[in-house]
Amino acid sequence: MKNLLPEAAPGFDQPVAVLKHCHGRIRKQLATLDKLLAHLPQHGADQQAQQAAQAVLNYFDKAAHLHHEDEEQDLIPMLRATAQGDDAATLQALVPVILQDHQDMDALWLALRPQLVAIAEGSAAVLAADTVQRFAQRYTAHMEREEGTMAPMALRLFSPEQMERMGQSMQARRGITAAAAQPAPAQALGSRVADLRKDYGQASLSEEDVAEDPIAQFTHWFEEALKAEVNEPNAMSVSTVGADGRPSSRIVLIKQFDERGFTWYTNYESQKGQQLSAHPFAALLFFWSELERQVRIEGRVERVAAEESDQYFHSRPLQSRLSAIASHQSAPIASRAALEQNYEAVARQYGEEPPRPIHWGGFRLVPERIEFWQGRRSRFHDRIVYTRQQDGRWTRQRLQP
Repeated sequence: MKNLLPEAAPGFDQPVAVLKHCHGRIRKQLATLDKLLAHLPQHGADQQAQQAAQAVLNYFDKAAHLHHEDEEQDLIPMLRATAQGDDAATLQALVPVILQDHQDMDALWLALRPQLVAIAEGSAAVLAADTVQRFAQRYTAHMEREEGTMAPMALRLFSPEQMERMGQSMQARRGITAAAAQPAPAQALGSRVADLRKDYGQASLSEEDVAEDPIAQFTHWFEEALKAEVNEPNAMSVSTVGADGRPSSRIVLIKQFDERGFTWYTNYESQKGQQLSAHPFAALLFFWSELERQVRIEGRVERVAAEESDQYFHSRPLQSRLSAIASHQSAPIASRAALEQNYEAVARQYGEEPPRPIHWGGFRLVPERIEFWQGRRSRFHDRIVYTRQQDGRWTRQRLQP
């Protein structure tokens, strides 16, 4: 099957890696623009074109500007304050070019934006090829300059303290570390919750539109979630049931899906691991608010083969592998310091090649029921449910909202 699942984004404790990850997202949006150029003459501003245009708008209207500010307000000033000798001379020549790139790319974006807004609204299907090409060429050359010079220089020169300070500044720019506002009184807040509502209307879902096989339908929707830059499209709620019959839910990241089922990895001795060992049934829920869609999946759960767990475990970053050994997931611990001491002890013991612990591995939900939900106006939503029969075939039907 195609590997649709996105690579996990680095944390802000690795600010240079975050910047490079942003470059990857920019390249993806440039590829979307290129595909949109080829799509519009044949299909016009259809639903696929509208979603593609909106995804590009979502990224370059906000995230791209934050990325430029990361460079102008953090990376470049810190490099100038740290670099000496040849490094300082390289920066003196390079920085004016980088800053001019930002101005030129912003101007090209302002020329492209009205065209993309019209496509996203379905009111026009015109996209200037020469502007798209100049925009893509300028961004590509700009990213290559940074990746070839500034990023390696930062990794070589910055101290851990500088990296931490840069990461904190980037977080604050995105509002991640901003001090929380004074909470409203519970009674006042509770009285407003009932008034919170959003009317849906982006798309519809009919029996004629969906694939005969629900895995093919899920793949199609997942691809559209990726194109629309949905926030963590691979995040899903996993609900299990304890020995007392009470359900519990948590968010995990799906790592594979195919005709066999939906796979994630965890500690088998965690709460969900123990519950699944006793009651091997679960419910998954994907909610993609940007597309006004959710997918509900129910079925029995089995452990994946040890060989599959080994393969995935050794593909993870070293820190994640060490964490899987150091943490007795769901068990109480005295403090964060104690948790970090466990990690340090494991890192000293295993170094660069930690083995997969036998209590850590994959679960696969083998689906028996899959429901696709598309939000519609006035809460008159579309719901198409697939049910697996005893002979393995799938039947589908519409449910009332």
